Amino acid sequence: MQHVIRTFAPDDTEAVVALWESCDLVRPWNDPRRDIARKLTVQPELFLVAEGPDGAVVGAGMAGFDGHRGWVNYLAVRPDLQGSGLGRAMMAEFERLLTDLGCPKLNLQVRAGNEQVIGFYESLGFTPDHTVSLGKRLIPDA
Repeated sequence: MQHVIRTFAPDDTEAVVALWESCDLVRPWNDPRRDIARKLTVQPELFLVAEGPDGAVVGAGMAGFDGHRGWVNYLAVRPDLQGSGLGRAMMAEFERLLTDLGCPKLNLQVRAGNEQVIGFYESLGFTPDHTVSLGKRLIPDA
């Protein structure tokens, strides 16, 4: 099955939100539509979607580069396509884009206990950084 990886377009919003919901990435404290709107103001070229042969959105993810580290967030592949190589292809494209920007290291976060996803990233060469991730909400979504 051939997939096309391309830059997100605003018309993709509802399909991307539905994909993220089907992959259990959405949390009540993060409004995915607000996150999309925010991403479109900063490095929108690093917001990618994957289309299936029928044009349906079957994968999506956001990346960013702050001049020090790159990050990937919200990477999702439609559940019935997980294990097909699509997630690997999307990560390869993020790595290519970030490398082209001069990004020396790529980071990502996986919720504790999500062993399947941790295993996926380990298969791509990611290793635990042995750090603690802290966060502070500056603008509440809910």
